[in-house]
Amino acid sequence: MCGTGASTLLLARELNADFTAVDFLREFLGELQASASAHWPKDRITTLNCSMGALPIDEGEFDVIWSEGAVYNMGFEAGISVWCRFLKTSGVLIVSEINWLNAIRPSELQYPWESEYPEINVASAKIGILERHGYSPEAYFVQPAHCWLDDYYRPMQRQFDAFLERHGASDEAVAIVEVEKHENSLYEKYRDYCSYRVYVSRKMTV
Repeated sequence: MCGTGASTLLLARELNADFTAVDFLREFLGELQASASAHWPKDRITTLNCSMGALPIDEGEFDVIWSEGAVYNMGFEAGISVWCRFLKTSGVLIVSEINWLNAIRPSELQYPWESEYPEINVASAKIGILERHGYSPEAYFVQPAHCWLDDYYRPMQRQFDAFLERHGASDEAVAIVEVEKHENSLYEKYRDYCSYRVYVSRKMTV
């Protein structure tokens, strides 16, 4: 899911390539198209308003599939297995996935994450899944803390008051904010135990 296209626009500035951006929210794609039209011809970035699990794309269409912070919506194994058929032979999958950073972690952190996303696991488990579904893992790295803090949690925190005001500080709105605050506090406390890893893998030839 490309959202409003921050990563898409960054890649378009750096690479001489054409892009297909996918999201199920039309308003996000509209923002991306408006931003892109200021810099490139209309056909440089194509948008698809659909689920990333049901792409209206021919098999073997893409040289690269890039997914940040989105595959959990399908589940890691389901997502990477579906996407493999859309890659050309030797095409590259770049995907981020929430991971445990070590084999032992505090129960205060483990139970909420495993309830929210049962597929959370260590890197070796994710590499095994990639290999079983036709990929050759080539590299991975942990996203640094500033990606969480500067690009996610802190911008979200700045919106809490406005969100509550829009919703009349209803019980439901307050509950949502409290959940997000709790997740934020867990990350601040236990950032050495859990983070996104980015996996770079190549579709294997038969």
